[in-house]
Order: sequence, then C-alpha cells, then structure tokens
Amino acid sequence: MLENLSSGTYNAGAMSQLPVPDPPEFETIERLAVVGVGLIGGSIALAARARGVARSVVGVGRKLARLEEAHCRGIIDEASTDLTAAARRADVLVFCTPVDRIAEGVRAAAAVCRAGTLITDAGSVKGCICRVLEKGLPPGVEFAGSHPVAGSEKQGFEFADARLFENRVCVVTPVESTSREAVARVCAFWQKLGASVVEMSPEAHDAALAQTSHLPHLVAAALAATLSPENRPFAASGFRDTTRIASGDSELWSAIFLGNREQMLASLSRYEASLARFRQAIEQKDSTALKELLKAAKMNRESVANG
Repeated sequence: MLENLSSGTYNAGAMSQLPVPDPPEFETIERLAVVGVGLIGGSIALAARARGVARSVVGVGRKLARLEEAHCRGIIDEASTDLTAAARRADVLVFCTPVDRIAEGVRAAAAVCRAGTLITDAGSVKGCICRVLEKGLPPGVEFAGSHPVAGSEKQGFEFADARLFENRVCVVTPVESTSREAVARVCAFWQKLGASVVEMSPEAHDAALAQTSHLPHLVAAALAATLSPENRPFAASGFRDTTRIASGDSELWSAIFLGNREQMLASLSRYEASLARFRQAIEQKDSTALKELLKAAKMNRESVANG
C-alpha cells in the first residue's frame, strides 16, 4: 500500500533491506515552529536541534506555563501562545495538535505566513486534513501532509526523545495540487530527523493506518473495558501487554477514530469477521479450525516482529 515513491525514499516492498538513502540537498531552517509541544512535537524539536535541522525552534501552544517548562528543559528555544505571531516569523511550521484541530490551525497560520513558508503536520489521519487544505491557502504558502509512524502511549514533552524518528517510517501524503518542491522539502526534513520516508495518497495512508494503528488501539481499549474489578488482581503481563496502548489520550484518539471514520468501520468489519471465525470454531468445538486460525495469526505476528 506504500506507493508513488519520490526520489530518495524507500521502495515499500524492500523497506527492511535497503540502506537509508542520503537525504536530498537540505537548507538549514532558520526558524522552525512546532505547534503542539507534546511527545511528538517535543521529539521533533529535540531532534531538529540535535541534528542541526533548525537554528531556532519556537514552541507554540495554549498553556504558557507548559511551554516555559519545555524551554527550561532545553526542548525549545522560544515559547509562544500566539500562533499568528509565531507563523509570521517561521520558515517551516509543523502541526502536532490533535487531528481535528490541524486544518483550522494551518489556515490561521497560512494567512499570515511569508511567501515560501512550508507547513506540514504529524497527524495520524490524513484525508480529513489534506483534502480540506487542498485549496484556499495564500499564494506562496504550501501545506504537505505527513505522519511519522512513531510514538507511544506516553503523553507530554517529558517523554520526548531526540531519537524517536530514527529508522522509523514517515509517510508524506501530497495531493494533486502539492508541488514537488514542497514534497521534496518535507521528505528531506523528516529524513534529516532520522526517518525513512514513503509517499502515499491521504486515502491509502488512512486505510493502512486504520488497520495497523487505529483498530489495534480500539481493540486494546475495548479489551481493557471488559475487565471486571474483581479480576484485576489476575491481570498479569499478557493482559498488560495487550492493552498497553489503551493508556493513550482519550481526546486525541476519539478525534482519530472519527477523523478516519470510513476506514475504521471497514477495519472493524474485517476484525468482526475474524472474531466470528474464532467464535464459530469454539462453539463447534472444532480444534482443527481453531489451530489453523491460531497458526495463521502467529505467522502474521512473527512476520511483523521479524521485520
């Protein structure tokens, strides 16, 4: 499902075999604005500073006290609660806010950006962002969507890591109106942060992530919700490992589920069909069918674990 690769990016069928390519010519960013300084935004800021990707990083958010703490920790160089003021001075902006706020924030920032400013994001859903922003931005200001497939159930810049994107995939999701220059600049940005880059349509991205990220989170949450209080003492490592990602932020994940509604429902239907096969095998006491289902699942899991 990884398609339409740009120069210097991976071939999807051989991602684990190919060496990381050298990024294209990259000009150091004078002022990078990171909008939303949490785990991902904080990691972008740290990586950009550590790798010399940006000379100055401005952290933009709603809570000044939190931003000042991030500044004190050396994650950002400046703190601002004024998006438009930061956008006027920025050369590149990366939006790391919840997915239901990104398009609105990009439009507000783009309205005051200088010509030549590049805007991207780190949202886990792309169709509801990239298609909304396909038209209507000021001349000379471009948006090219992206999504680094990295992170954890942890929240906040306290867990930010300058190496978070190393050897991880970042998906860049241009639309028909996105210039190849903007795509190349976004690809180079993520490669300089340590990621390998693939290029997909927003729709292909959303279909893939619904199956590999969004559905697993929903399943973990549903499983965690079934645990009765009296059985909590017996929930050992198997239960904890399986439900770990259910600790994610509820506001963030509800926005992701609804933003990727169509693909989530399609993935849920496939999952429900798989559950039905397991249920039928158990109801019918069909050990042969049950073993085959478990073997197929084991093979799929090991293929992922082994890269």
